[in-house]
Formats: sequence, structure tokens, C-alpha cells
Amino acid sequence: MTRRQFSATLAAPLLPAAEWTQFQLACMTLPYANFPFARALSGIKAAGYDYVAWGTTHPAPASPRTPILAWQDHPSKARDIARQSKDAGLKPVMMFSMVNLESSDGPEAHARRIEQCAAAEIPFLLTFGKTERGLYENALKTLRHVGPIARQHKVLVTIKQHGGNTATGVDCSKIIADVADDGVKMCYDAGNVLDYENNDPISDIQKCWKDIRAFAIKDHRNHPRDQDCGPGFGEIDHYKLFEPVMRTGLTMPLSFENIFEPLVPRPATPEAIDALARRAREYMESVLNGLRAAWPGRDVGGVRA
Repeated sequence: MTRRQFSATLAAPLLPAAEWTQFQLACMTLPYANFPFARALSGIKAAGYDYVAWGTTHPAPASPRTPILAWQDHPSKARDIARQSKDAGLKPVMMFSMVNLESSDGPEAHARRIEQCAAAEIPFLLTFGKTERGLYENALKTLRHVGPIARQHKVLVTIKQHGGNTATGVDCSKIIADVADDGVKMCYDAGNVLDYENNDPISDIQKCWKDIRAFAIKDHRNHPRDQDCGPGFGEIDHYKLFEPVMRTGLTMPLSFENIFEPLVPRPATPEAIDALARRAREYMESVLNGLRAAWPGRDVGGVRA
């Protein structure tokens, strides 16, 4: 592809007057699930991040794996965890609902999660559907219930790909259109698009990018083993993936959900996870800065790491 063709591809889906997208690179605490939440925070900060996404369980004194925040918990607990995050030098930008859209308690649980987000000043709630199709109306019921609540609390509910009703970006866009509420948008998970039904995320994102407000960052390999992995270790071309969303004028969190190397055992020490978190951040910074530099005649700007 020539530079001219590359630039035309990059610019085609976006309005000429749009400003650079401001990306907030946030590491989830999920890769540190075998270690205490406080250690996750210190490791993420040491790996060069200013933003964090909560998820989902960590060891506690009375249990090897405990949710850091259940949906039934009072919002004041979310406020306390946010204070702990900020004391570690990290701004929380996203948390998991931990309840599927189709669940019978979906409307209540998601409403409570929004209240927790508001208390913690977290702008994005991340959710998804079950891995099998069905109960579509239940998913719509949940999102139609919480859309107005989210807007009232200045929180955005973002659905990501997870198989079933939410298998692809196109599927998620259909849900968003059927819900028709600005409190509900999309968090794109390219790894899951390739994983669950072997769909091509590069083709998929071209059809749904206007609904995207955040990313859950992971990669995926089909060969030599079917396995999720950290960005740059898999088969997804992140330069092609991010081309459509480079000039939206929005602020988008990029939450690193999987940072691990494929094929080899996962690290046994938090220090090894710190190193992978840093590598993932540096890789995505290179991708985003490279895409900016490839756009001719524009101020390159920087990535909000």
C-alpha cells in the first residue's frame, strides 16, 4: 500500500474537521488477579500508567479470590476504592458490571453499578452478554432501563463483544440501535471478536466504529494454539484496527484486559506482570503515535499514557 492509499484509507470513515482522539491507556487490575488489589495498583503505576480499570477479583484475608466490589455493595465502598486508586497515583476510568445483560437481575444490578461508578467518578461501565445467543429481549430490557440512569449520573454504559448476542461489533451496534439511548454505546474487544466465532475484527470495526467509545485491549492467536494474549503477541493488526477511530474528537479509555504472552505459562510473580504491563503500554503507544505520524499535514500530538 502506498502512502497516498494509506492516508486515504485512514481518513475515509472520519469527518475532515474531527480532532485527534485522546486515548487514555489504562491497565486493568485483572492481570493481577492472583495478587492483592493494592499490589495491582502499585504495579500498574510502576509500569507507567496514569489510568486504571477495576476488574474483578483479588485475594483477600479471608478468601483467595474475592470481588473487590460486588454490585450489591453501597456506593460508598466504590468511593473508598477510588480513593485508594488515586492515592496510588491512578485515575479509575472503567469497571466491570460482572452481571450479564440477559440475567434476570440485570436491570437492578446495572443500575446499582452505575451508582457505584458515579460515587467513584468512573465514567465508563463495561458489560456484555452471555456466550450463547438467546434472551435478546432481556438484554434490551436491561439497557433500556439503565440508559436514562446512566445519563443522569454522567456514566456511559459500554457493551463489548463476548459471543452470543454480543459476538461482534455489528451485533453490538444492532443492540445499541434497538436500545436507542445515548447512555449506551460500545467498548470494542477485538480479541473476543476473533476468539468466540473466528470473525475478522478489522472488517467488523469498519461497520461499527461510530458506536465505539472505549476499547478492551487484548489480542488472539488461532495458531499454533487457540489462545487470547496481550496486544502485539497475536494475529490482530492494531494499525488497521485503530485507523477508523483516530480522529473522532472523543476521549477514549483503552483498558488492557490481557497483557500475557501466548503459549508459555503465565508469570508467577507480580514483577513479571509489571514488565508485561509496561510492554503492552509501549506497544500501543507506538501504534497510536505511528498512525498519527502517518497522517500527512497534521500535528502529530501525543498519547495520553
